Amino acid sequence: MVPIERLELIIQRFEFLEAQMAEGSGIDIAVLAKEYSDLRPVVERISSYKLMMAGIEEAELMLEDSELRALAEEELLTLRASLPGLEHELQLALLPKDAADARPVILEIRPGTGGDEAALFAGDLLRMYQRYAETRGWTLDILEEQTTELGGIKEVVAHINGVNVFARLKYESGVHRVQRVPTTESGGRIHTSAATVAVLPKAEDVDIQIDANDLRIDTMRSSGAGGQHVNTTDSAVRITHVPSGIVVTSSEKSQHRNREIAMQVLKTRLYDMERQRIDSERAANRAGQVGSGDRSERIRTYNFPQGRMTDHRINLTLYKLDQVMQGDLDEVIDALTADAQAIMLAEINA
Repeated sequence: MVPIERLELIIQRFEFLEAQMAEGSGIDIAVLAKEYSDLRPVVERISSYKLMMAGIEEAELMLEDSELRALAEEELLTLRASLPGLEHELQLALLPKDAADARPVILEIRPGTGGDEAALFAGDLLRMYQRYAETRGWTLDILEEQTTELGGIKEVVAHINGVNVFARLKYESGVHRVQRVPTTESGGRIHTSAATVAVLPKAEDVDIQIDANDLRIDTMRSSGAGGQHVNTTDSAVRITHVPSGIVVTSSEKSQHRNREIAMQVLKTRLYDMERQRIDSERAANRAGQVGSGDRSERIRTYNFPQGRMTDHRINLTLYKLDQVMQGDLDEVIDALTADAQAIMLAEINA
């Protein structure tokens, strides 16, 4: 049952925001517009729900009229059949929103166990997310990339910008495992390798304030096996945040740009650490929660011989690995989102 009192409070708040924006004097329009925009789809769901409830009430009154009884019974049958679905949609709309859902993200991919094969798989994951970004109309920019001689990736840090990027990608964090015959394997044996993915909501300046005394900034030459972003000048920047031990590097050609990139990534990692701390406190009793953010958790297996992708958190198996690796991720992301919403609904209704 949807709490009517809460629905009325939401409508009142929406109407108040509308009036304040129309008045427009001495207020922060941008802040009000954001809240107004967030509430609009909720209010639209509420309006549909209230219309349906009014229709049911009207049809029930019509039952008392012998001439209209048959029509009323047919109308009630239709409305009552549609009511559970509409109530579910409304409950989803009323779920607490993650304030970071609309933000761009910093995507980090690193090879895990498996040597050269793990580095090659890390490159495959990057291309998978690049293609998915294209299908969503997002932009993906590489901030830092270190490659291997075989074309794999030692580490990549990318910025993805667009609509609701974190909302769609936040369940991708964790260990991705691959089972396939590596190109370097002459005996045709299947190897198991892994890569880690971290999806961090991009921090804004108001989120994290960093004391300059907590930073150690070093300028150095780029090193490594090569790659399009590696250069031979002393422009690379390494920033160490002493209290947390976080180290960030950037190796673009411009030292000024490198400082800017490294500071943005550092702020994002610190912001993510704080979010993780808060989430851990809230979810102390939710060991199996989707999207727990545990970077050491094995979340997915990509089995190439069988053309199979399995997400272990929700026991979802898709036999369309080729399409998945081409960026067709909506089915698995939708399933993860629905599972997380079901968990939240169960907790609210418990």
